[in-house]
Amino acid sequence: MAKHSSVHDNNRLTFEEKDEHPRCTDCGSSEVVRDGSRGEVACANCGLVLASNAIDSGPEWRAFTSEERDKRARTGSPINYALQDHDLSTTIDWRNRDAAGRQISTSRRAEIYRLRKWQRRSRVHSSIERNLASAMSELDRLSSQLGVSRTVKDTAAVMYRRALERRLIRGRSIDAMIAAAMYAACRLREAPCTLDEIAYHSRINRKELGRCYRLLLRRLDVRMPVSQPTNFIPRFANSLGLSSRVQRRAIQILDDAKAKGITAGKDPTGLAASALYISAIMEGERRTQREIAEIAHVTEVTVRNRYKELVRELQLAVEF
Repeated sequence: MAKHSSVHDNNRLTFEEKDEHPRCTDCGSSEVVRDGSRGEVACANCGLVLASNAIDSGPEWRAFTSEERDKRARTGSPINYALQDHDLSTTIDWRNRDAAGRQISTSRRAEIYRLRKWQRRSRVHSSIERNLASAMSELDRLSSQLGVSRTVKDTAAVMYRRALERRLIRGRSIDAMIAAAMYAACRLREAPCTLDEIAYHSRINRKELGRCYRLLLRRLDVRMPVSQPTNFIPRFANSLGLSSRVQRRAIQILDDAKAKGITAGKDPTGLAASALYISAIMEGERRTQREIAEIAHVTEVTVRNRYKELVRELQLAVEF
């Protein structure tokens, strides 16, 4: 007889995500719920119990504070792809103190100095590791200048490592390839960042940056999603000091334009800038075309042309 489980819908998952569970043998559904307290997996459609006596892979201890959890944990921090050695190597601190914080004696300081020197040399003993050390340092600087998230930074690091494995860096600038990997990571993670901004902060010519970016896409077989103009709205609006009402109306204008096919083949930053310009006028928070163009890194002509097109096609109550 089918047994129903009383698990909350937030624990619902598909069989494709958990290959160890087959499809439901009764109704063929691919959606299940997991009950960790009972150790059972049941079909979300008919309630048939598909597996029981599941092994709990979590820790056998409990912790109620972050300090207690850190003290009882038996593992360290996860792998950091944005560091040359994945943050897994030994580091000898420059301060002459031991693990307990006591001063190291004068007789042992010379020995610690030699150990520190050879440990530093051993980290970058090959050309690949020296390349990674320089590249990850540039990546850290560029991500700090752009203010991107940790996810974008890690994606750029992984992409650069893949390019290094396939020897795409040979004969090319490390800074240019890092900048191209950063732009590709921003596109993949849908972070609002333009090619001109990355070229400005990386001090790389825009033409060279675009060439390296196309090389990464072609040789690494990366399928890049299309940039959506709505992704740029919050960032531009915050820089202009516009309210959330203006942002919501601008997103609605872009959604209506997309439904009518107006946005196809047009620069997303220009569309976002013009939608914000229209929305600011309609909400009584007017900004000049020059102010919006400077924030969006487009020309005033682009803002004006997209503005006229959106007003005409969507029949908005805004005067030219």
